Amino acid sequence: MISQDRLINEFMELVRIDSETRNERRIADVLKEKFSSLGLTAVEDDSQERTGHGAGNLFVTWPADSGVSAPKLLFTCHMDTVVPGQNIKPSLGADGWITSDGSTILGADDKAGLAALFEAIRVIQEQKLPHGQIQFVITAGEESGLMGARAMDPAHLDADLGFALDSNGEVGAIAIAAPTQARVTMQIFGKSAHAGVNPEDGISAIQVASKAISAMKLGRIDNETTANIGKFAGGGPTNVVCDHVQLDAEARSIVQEKVELQIASMREALETTARDNGAQSEFRSEIIYPAFSFNEHDPVVQLADRAITSLGLTTRLFASGGGSDANVFNGLKVPTVNLAVGYEDIHTTKERIKAEDIVKVASLVVAIVAESQKG
Repeated sequence: MISQDRLINEFMELVRIDSETRNERRIADVLKEKFSSLGLTAVEDDSQERTGHGAGNLFVTWPADSGVSAPKLLFTCHMDTVVPGQNIKPSLGADGWITSDGSTILGADDKAGLAALFEAIRVIQEQKLPHGQIQFVITAGEESGLMGARAMDPAHLDADLGFALDSNGEVGAIAIAAPTQARVTMQIFGKSAHAGVNPEDGISAIQVASKAISAMKLGRIDNETTANIGKFAGGGPTNVVCDHVQLDAEARSIVQEKVELQIASMREALETTARDNGAQSEFRSEIIYPAFSFNEHDPVVQLADRAITSLGLTTRLFASGGGSDANVFNGLKVPTVNLAVGYEDIHTTKERIKAEDIVKVASLVVAIVAESQKG
C-alpha cells in the first residue's frame, strides 16, 4: 500500500529545501505545488504579517466522500527547521537510518511528518479509500516559539479531532499531555554610585537580583511543573555600582493553575527582595501557549490507539515536557494529540530517522482515517 521508495525520495527532496525558521518562503511554495498536484488547494493565511516569518500557515481542506459519516480530522506538521539547516545532504545507510552529512541537521523534524502526509494522501486516492473531511494545517515558525500557530485565525479551523505528527519516540507513542509555558521578564532597578568612593550610597541591582533568585524555587518544582532563569544581564564598569539587571525566565506546567502559582511565587520573591533592599522592580509574564491533557478514554486518544493497534504496533501514552503546535490547537478548541514520528537527536547534527519509521507514520495516517469511520 505505502510505496517506500516514493515516500523516502520525497522525504529526501523536502529536507534538501532550505527552510530554517523565518525563511519558509521556498518550502511553502513547494508545499502548495505538491498539494495542487494532488488535486487539493492550499490556502495561505496572513499570519506572516504578524510574525515576520517568510510565509504564512497553509490550510488544506479535503471534503468528505459522499455518504461517509466520520468526525472531521485535522493533521498538522510544521514547515520550518532549526539552524543549521542549509544545504542539507541526506543519505540512507545500509542500516536503514537516514542522516545528514554531519554538518547540518537532517530536518526529519518535521519533514518526516510532511512526507508521510503526502504519501498517505496518495494512498487514499490510489486505493479509493473512503474518507470523511480531512484538514491539513502546515505551520510556519514552529521552531521559533510556535509563532505561526499562535498567529493563526481560528476561523480557518474546521475539525473535531486533531493529530500533530511532530513528536520524538517510537511510532505508536502518543503525547497526551504537554505543559503550558509562561515567558517571564524581571527587572531590578538599584542606584548607581562610585564603587570605590561611596559604594554605601548605591544599591547593587546585581546583589538584589542574586538574593531574589535565591528566594525562588527553580528547576523541578514537582512532576508537572518546572521553572528556569535562562539569562542574567546587566552591569558595566567595575568601578560603578550596578543600577539595573534584567532576568529572562520561564515557567512550565501541565496544570494551568500550577504555572500560575509558580509565576506568582517568582513575582513575590522579586518584589519582596527588591523592597527589602531599597530597590525597585518590574515583573512581566505572558502565557505563550496553553497546556493540554487527555486520558485513554478521550475520543482523540481512542482513535489513535485503534489505528496504532490495527497496524500491529504498540501504543504508549506519555506526557511531553515541551510544547508544540498541538498546544495551540487545543487552546483553539480542537482536541489534538502529538504522535511520535520516530526521529532521534533532533535539533542536532546527529539527527536521524529510520526509513521504515516514516513508512509507519504514513500508514498510521491512513489507519486513523479508516478507523475514524468505525465509530
